[in-house]
Amino acid sequence: MFLMVSENRIQTGNRGSTPVVDLNRGNMRNKSLQPVLLAVLLLLLAAGSDDKEEVIASIGDSEVTASEFQAYLDFKRIKINDDQHKQSVLDQFLQREALSRAIEGRQDAKAKAMTAAELAEFRRQITISRYFERYLKDTVNDEKIRNYYLSNQQKYSQEKVQVAHILLRLQRDMSESDRKVKLTRINEIYSKLKAGADFAETARELSEDTVSSRKGGELGWMKKGAIDARFSEEMFKLGKDEISEPFETPFGYHIIKVLTEASTTTQSLESVTGDIRYILRQQAKRAHEAELKAALKIEKAQ
Repeated sequence: MFLMVSENRIQTGNRGSTPVVDLNRGNMRNKSLQPVLLAVLLLLLAAGSDDKEEVIASIGDSEVTASEFQAYLDFKRIKINDDQHKQSVLDQFLQREALSRAIEGRQDAKAKAMTAAELAEFRRQITISRYFERYLKDTVNDEKIRNYYLSNQQKYSQEKVQVAHILLRLQRDMSESDRKVKLTRINEIYSKLKAGADFAETARELSEDTVSSRKGGELGWMKKGAIDARFSEEMFKLGKDEISEPFETPFGYHIIKVLTEASTTTQSLESVTGDIRYILRQQAKRAHEAELKAALKIEKAQ
């Protein structure tokens, strides 16, 4: 595309076929219109000059365009600082591209098929991943997270109580006679406590839980369901300062004492937002995957 301006005519077009506009023909003798027409033609020329992408390099017989290089920068998240940096990154890009093309020309059919399969799988992964990242970002918003939290308060409310215990341990390979000895001993401890013995002192002296015994048997705050089901059941049956009868868990024989009234705590929305977002994203993804798959029929050749 070129532009040629003479005294009374403008020529524009490709070499060999040049449209001519005569500024002196017909109504063009009106000198006031000449600058307007010239401006219009210049704009048309500018628009026509952008038909082809900017070529920034060539590798063999192939051209490398500015848009290809920009896509590489975006993918690698490279921020260009100045022209020197740009030229350095471009050189690296061209060298790797040239090496890749040189190797491709030496690959046999099997290697080319493997490369094509890997690229196809990568394309599938990226396509699915990027699509759902955008979809789920729009679908699972703060309002939906808050609504889920308010509708599922029981999930984020926990009962807890402060307890102490006395433990006599049981081993898996323990004989029945040894187990009976332990059972007799825990019942004796219970009788001692019912007779008025101090629970903390008894725990320090007789409990086989070496960690808690040093603290008078105290286990701290225990959440409902956080440990063995039988232990949890027993401690939430008792009121403050009450002592349980001996009972068995996989750890051994226990006697527990409740030190405080049971209380309920509710986790804040902020503390569980991440968990709820994960739940809702998984639900939304499964549902939308089913919709997308249902839109396409898959048939395997017989």
